[in-house]
Amino acid sequence: MNTKTDSTQIIELIKINDEGVLKTLYQSNFYKIEAFVLKNSGTTEHAKDIFQEAFIAVWKNVKTNKFQPQNNHSLNGYLYTISKNKWMDYLRSKHHKKTVVTSKLNHFQISNTDSLDKHDDILKENRLQDIMEAFKNLGLPCKNLLTKFYFEKKSMNTIAEELQLDAASTRNKKYRCMQKLRELALKDN
Repeated sequence: MNTKTDSTQIIELIKINDEGVLKTLYQSNFYKIEAFVLKNSGTTEHAKDIFQEAFIAVWKNVKTNKFQPQNNHSLNGYLYTISKNKWMDYLRSKHHKKTVVTSKLNHFQISNTDSLDKHDDILKENRLQDIMEAFKNLGLPCKNLLTKFYFEKKSMNTIAEELQLDAASTRNKKYRCMQKLRELALKDN
């Protein structure tokens, strides 16, 4: 069987949501994206969020025939490219936010490192208050899911079982909840 046939079969299996193929695609590509994000000022959590968003975009594009693979490697390359672009977009927006924050701090007279640390602590405390206020305004399903994951340190598989969902749906729901939390936290800033 040639590589075009193999890639065509993989695409068809993705279109019918074949769990094995989706899981293999996810697992075989995540660590490449994680390595890229970690090398470029990110964390593992950033990598998970970016990769999940890219994975969903690829899945949608495959299902709607917006992506046709040229060979068995083009799907992996496509996923990597989307992930990389999403991370670069995030970095650009983060840089913009840093510039804004720095310009707001220019009026402070910072005489020593202790003053700088104190201001950093104040900024972190204010940010935490914004996030906690946004968390209060989240819907109950999102609060429960995020509490289980971040505070109770439960695995996504355990949470999926508790919510009676499959793991992919639970990851998607967590991602949407985090997006909503970000929107709420940034709305007041």
